Amino acid sequence: QVQLAESGGGLVQAGGSLRLSCAASGRTFSSYAMGWFRQAPGKEREIVSAIRRSSGSTYYADSVKGRFTISRDNAKDTVYLQMNSLKPEDTAVYYCAASSRTYTVGTPRYSYEYSYWGQGTQVTVSS
Repeated sequence: QVQLAESGGGLVQAGGSLRLSCAASGRTFSSYAMGWFRQAPGKEREIVSAIRRSSGSTYYADSVKGRFTISRDNAKDTVYLQMNSLKPEDTAVYYCAASSRTYTVGTPRYSYEYSYWGQGTQVTVSS
């Protein structure tokens, strides 16, 4: 069992930045690939970014590529999402998630591949 807790959300103007954090507790954090998802009102949850267990390989949705950066600190049991050049369309509840699935290459990218989820943190970008 892994417990996840997001923080760092808030209200920011377009063009601004936020850094989301997700602290994990429970089983060994480094055993899990980690992902960030988001869900806007009336829309389905979508993946934003993911990172393998020991950093290295990462994945970004096309909509955030070049603006967001995912990283993890296994010594602190924390994964981060640095969000720059924010746009109003980035407004959503952001969730971090943990996956025990292992892949030779790449990262898990779909909701069903993740077993543990945080409660979410709201990000609102004003125009």
